[in-house]
Amino acid sequence: VVRLDRKTCIGAAICSTMSPERWKIVEDGKVDILSKDTKKNADNSIQEYEFDDEDELKKWLEDARVCPVIAIHVVKKETGEQLI
Repeated sequence: VVRLDRKTCIGAAICSTMSPERWKIVEDGKVDILSKDTKKNADNSIQEYEFDDEDELKKWLEDARVCPVIAIHVVKKETGEQLI
């Protein structure tokens, strides 16, 4: 699961520059996950997207690593272990 903490996001846009197919800067200057399957909490401060492809995992991990404020987390769904 990739988890975006929008309260932490500062809109540096490194993730959306690296991976415009996965991230988009929106009206408030922060990013959103670009998937129709993204789950959002009531105030949209947390977004989650579940995936199960190993190649996709590598890409999400790369995106999370470049975030300067660590607003992007990758978590194992089964165990809750945070990879980043």
